[in-house]
Amino acid sequence: MKANFIFYFDSENEAEIIFNSLNPESKNKIPKTNVKIFVDKNKLELNIESKDISSLRAASNSYLRWINTALNVKKSV
Repeated sequence: MKANFIFYFDSENEAEIIFNSLNPESKNKIPKTNVKIFVDKNKLELNIESKDISSLRAASNSYLRWINTALNVKKSV
């Protein structure tokens, strides 16, 4: 099972901020999943692979919430 997400941000700086926020999480393994994060200019790509759909869903939900939280924190600062 695979899920690929591509996000385009307003600036390269914003993409880097989100990448740096998620990068430590990607090093902590979520059971049954493999996560890779790439940043290129203002584009952030999130690739999640999993052995089953429930693990893929859980990992996707976690990363999407973390991205949303990072964006909300950035907006409020």
